[in-house]
Amino acid sequence: MAVNLPEATGESEREPAPGGRAEARRRGRGKARRAGRKQRPWWIELPVMVVVGLAVALVIKTCLFQVFTIPSGSMENTLRVGDRVGVNKLAPLTGWEPEPGQPVVFKDPGGWLPPQPADSNPVTGAATSVLSFVGLVPPKDDNYLVKRVIATGGHTVQCTGTTLTVDGKKVDEPYLHPGDDSCAGLDFGPVTVPAGYIWVEGDHRSDSADSRYHRQGPGGGAVPVDNVVGPVSAVVWPIGHFDWFGWVGR
Repeated sequence: MAVNLPEATGESEREPAPGGRAEARRRGRGKARRAGRKQRPWWIELPVMVVVGLAVALVIKTCLFQVFTIPSGSMENTLRVGDRVGVNKLAPLTGWEPEPGQPVVFKDPGGWLPPQPADSNPVTGAATSVLSFVGLVPPKDDNYLVKRVIATGGHTVQCTGTTLTVDGKKVDEPYLHPGDDSCAGLDFGPVTVPAGYIWVEGDHRSDSADSRYHRQGPGGGAVPVDNVVGPVSAVVWPIGHFDWFGWVGR
C-alpha cells in the first residue's frame, strides 16, 4: 500500500534566514553588553585623562628625559638661544658618568648664575610650577647650565695661547664657535680637577663664563658630578634646529 510522506519542509531542515531568531538573539546580547558599559560623562572622562597624562609626563621627566631651554649663546653654534634640549636622565641611573667631549646639563654649583626673578602673577606662577614639576616646561627656578665636559677628576687642564691641553695632550675642538680658539684670550692652569668633579667650558669660548671664570670658587672652578642632571641627547625644539647627539651626548 502506498504511503504519502510529507515533504521535508520543516524548520529543522532550513538554514536560518538572515535576520532570523538567531541573529536577533545575537543582537540582543550585544545591546545588553553595551548597556552594561555605559559611557561616563565627559566631565568625568576629561579629568581622568588629564591626571593620567600628567602621571606619564612625570614618570618620563623623573626617569627618562627632561627638557631644558638654552638661555644664552655660550654653547653656539652647537646649541642656540631658545633651543630646547632633551637631557637623558636615565643615563646616570644606569651607571653613566660624564666624559670629555659630552655636553651636559648641571645645577648651578653656586654663584654661576644671578638670582632668578619671581613670577608676580600667582595664577601663572602656580601653573608654571605644576607644569615644571611634571616636566612639560623647563624647570621654574631655571638655575641650570649647559656646558661641554673638558676633563674629569684627576685630569690636569691647561690653556696657553690658542692651545688647550688635558694631561699634556692637545684637545681637538671642532665644535668651537667660528672665530674662537680654545683659550679665547684667557690663559690658565695647570689645574688638576678634583675627584668627583668635572671641568666644563662653553663651545662659544669667548662668550662663556664657565669653569675658567670660577677658579676662586668651590672646586676651583670644577663642577660636582652630583650636580649633573645628565647628557644632552638632542635638540628637540624648534623642529628646524633638531639635532641628535646620541644617547650620551656624543
